[in-house]
Amino acid sequence: MSALEVLTDAAVLMDDDGIISRVGPYSELRAGNAATVVEVQGTLFPGFVDCHTHAVFGAPRLADHERRARGETYQAIAAAGGGILSSVRDVRARSSDALLDSARGRLSAMLALGTTTVEIKSGYGLALDHELKQLDVVRALAAEPVSVIGTFLGAHEVPEEHRANPDAYVDLVIHEMLPAIKRQGVARFCDVFCEPGVFTVAQSRAVLEAAKALGFGLKLHADELEPSGGAELAAALGATSADHLAAISEAGIAALAASPAVAVLLPGTMLFLGRPRQAPARRLIDAGAAVALATDFNPGSSPGLSLPLMAMLGVSQLRMLPAEAMVAITVNAAAALGEAATRGQLAPGFRADVVLAAVEDWRELPYWYGVNPVRQVWIRGAACHSSGAPLHLAN
Repeated sequence: MSALEVLTDAAVLMDDDGIISRVGPYSELRAGNAATVVEVQGTLFPGFVDCHTHAVFGAPRLADHERRARGETYQAIAAAGGGILSSVRDVRARSSDALLDSARGRLSAMLALGTTTVEIKSGYGLALDHELKQLDVVRALAAEPVSVIGTFLGAHEVPEEHRANPDAYVDLVIHEMLPAIKRQGVARFCDVFCEPGVFTVAQSRAVLEAAKALGFGLKLHADELEPSGGAELAAALGATSADHLAAISEAGIAALAASPAVAVLLPGTMLFLGRPRQAPARRLIDAGAAVALATDFNPGSSPGLSLPLMAMLGVSQLRMLPAEAMVAITVNAAAALGEAATRGQLAPGFRADVVLAAVEDWRELPYWYGVNPVRQVWIRGAACHSSGAPLHLAN
């Protein structure tokens, strides 16, 4: 993760199908080639991949944010009617059209920040019709330039109507929701929030084993607040990723390092919540785990859209090297979605998802924050965002 190939005076040749055919010195690619030339100034990066978001929701949880500032705990906020269940009540009350309109605006903002692929989870419905409503919105977003991948997160929280019997809700997820989601074809992955007070390891295993039997890829919200064994479960089940991991144990680190599962870290979440402990990126990388970074964009604990900001936090808060942070928002993030062979690299055979940033040295991208260095974005070779505003931050 610490080595990048950096070319100067270079060019990317894209074919008519939106695939990269060659990358190399401009003079070599230009010679005898009749392709249209677009000259740019700055640095070209692979399109950024946001591999963990909850981008289909209604209202922001502003009251939760204020309560945290007053010193209230997560548990107290939830008991007062806030937290995930407040977003559930809100989403259940909204129409598909309203959710789609807001989600389109968010994708447009992500695109302007260089995101070309985004994963979006359900999990604010917690009933079959409302989970399908969210995932139908995700499917409708396929018409947007940004590539969207859906994840079913029915096991995000136990809904209010099942609080007295969480196991009954787990049974509902397994026997009713999962088969229906599969029939509709609206999600590639199944995710579970495996955390004390949410879903136990045993409950999470039951949901994920049922999902695996139906052909879903697997993901876990794991070890966010306490070391509960979520990372070990992800490795044991062959999950594509284990996400959060701020409280991962040494056994969990070893398990992920020995597995193909990607450790997806979400530094913006812990920053926004005011938590002093970030995920141990350095220990994970040094142990041999593949690490990705994502925004965890959601209305309650991480209302941030910027992968360049996550890369900066990876360097400044997680002690990642700049190259590791860039790999974490491109090729490793693509691997966390099962797309490592198609996107996340500027290389022949990959999708021509390309981001132009107004920086001379690539290390500036995970350095500056509070500004957007992205100037142009191409997805599958098609120009889909342009900002002509100059940006001069370095000498």
